[in-house]
Amino acid sequence: MHFKKSLSFYKNLILIFLLIQIPVNLVAQEDKHLGGKDFNRFKELFTFHPNKKAVAEDSTLYASKFIVAPVISFSPETSLALGVGAKYLFKFRGSGDETRTSNMPISLRYTLNNQFILFSGFEIFTNQEKWVITGNLRFQNFPQLYYGIGHDTAKKNEEQYDFVQALFEPILLKQVVKHLYVGAGVRYNHIFNTEFVEGGLLDRERPLGYDGSTSAGAEFAILYDSRNNILNAKEGWFLEFTQGFYEKVLGGTHSFSLTRFDLRYFISLSEKNNGYGDILGFQFKGHFSNGDTPVSELASFGGDKILRGYRKGRFLENHLLATQVEYRKNFKGTRWGAVAFLGTGVVADEVNNFQLKNFRPNFGVGLRFMLDKEENLNLRADWGVGDEKSNVYLNLSEAF
Repeated sequence: MHFKKSLSFYKNLILIFLLIQIPVNLVAQEDKHLGGKDFNRFKELFTFHPNKKAVAEDSTLYASKFIVAPVISFSPETSLALGVGAKYLFKFRGSGDETRTSNMPISLRYTLNNQFILFSGFEIFTNQEKWVITGNLRFQNFPQLYYGIGHDTAKKNEEQYDFVQALFEPILLKQVVKHLYVGAGVRYNHIFNTEFVEGGLLDRERPLGYDGSTSAGAEFAILYDSRNNILNAKEGWFLEFTQGFYEKVLGGTHSFSLTRFDLRYFISLSEKNNGYGDILGFQFKGHFSNGDTPVSELASFGGDKILRGYRKGRFLENHLLATQVEYRKNFKGTRWGAVAFLGTGVVADEVNNFQLKNFRPNFGVGLRFMLDKEENLNLRADWGVGDEKSNVYLNLSEAF
C-alpha cells in the first residue's frame, strides 16, 4: 500500500514537470534568442483589444485586453483538468494610474475525475476606485470526498459523494476612504442532483442538506485593499469581511448565518535582497456558521489555496481558523521563482472549543514561472504536506 502511494506521488510530480515544461521551454527559447518578441506575437494570437481604435485616437485610454487561451491545472480534488479560459482586463474611460485594472476571468474545465467546472471570480473598479464590484459565479459537477463531520474524523472513512452546484454571489461596495469600502450583496448557492453511497457514512449520518440544499440570503461586506497588484501583490493589505444571513423566506431550505474573513499582508523584500523582488506574504482566514447550516456551507479544511497538502473537505465543521506564511523568491534576470510556505488550521463545532492541540500543520515548497511580465502572472507548481500525506498542485496565479 505504501509503495502504491509513493508511486502515485512520483507520477504526479512527473506529470507536473512535463506540463510546466511546455510554456517554460517556449518562453525561455524566445527570451534567449529573440528577446521574447516571438513569444509576444504568440500571445497576441489569443489576445483581442476591444478598444483598439479608441486607444489609437486617445493615448490616455487604457488598452483593454480580452485574452482567451487553453487552461491546464492539477490538484488532488480534480486530477488533471483541461479546458479554456478567458480574461477581460480593462479600465473605465477616465481612469488613470490611480485606478487598478479590473479583472473579469472565466474558465471552463473538464477533469479526469469526470467533473466540469465553470467559474468566474471577478473584481471591477470604477473610475478612481469609487466603487468596487466583486463576487463569484460557479456552476460545476464536483464529486467530493466525505470523511464525516468533526476535527478528528478518520482517513479510513473516506467515501465519495457527487453533486451539482450553482453559485451566484455579487457584492457592490462604495469607497469610504482610500482603500476602504463598505457594501452589500446577495448570495444564492444551490446544491442538487446529489449521489452518495447507499448505506455509507453520509447516508447513515445524514447531516443537514446531505441530499441537496439551497442557501439564499443577503450579505453585508467590508473590504480594505491596498495591494499594488491583484494577481500577485508585492506589498499592501487585503481584508475581506462578509456577514451573510440566509432564510427560508428568501427561497432557501435552511435558516443560518455565515461570518467569513480573509486577511492578507504582503511585504516587499526587494531592498534587502538586491532588488530581486522577493516577497513575504501572510494570510489569516476564518469561517463561522450558526444555525441550521447545511453540510455544503460548513467550513471546509484543505485545498489548493490554504492548508495545501490536505484534500479539500478533509475536515468539516461549523467553524474554521487557518493561517499561512509564504516566502516568494524571484531569481534575478530570469522568469523563474520559488516559494516555501508554512501554515496551520483547526475546525471546531463551537467557537469556545478551539483548542491548540487540535491545530494541524502543513508546509511545502513550489516553483514559479512568469508567463506574463506585464500582468505579473505566474504559473505555479506546489508540493504541500499535511499530517497524513502530501499533494501536488498546478495552477495559474498565486495561492493568495
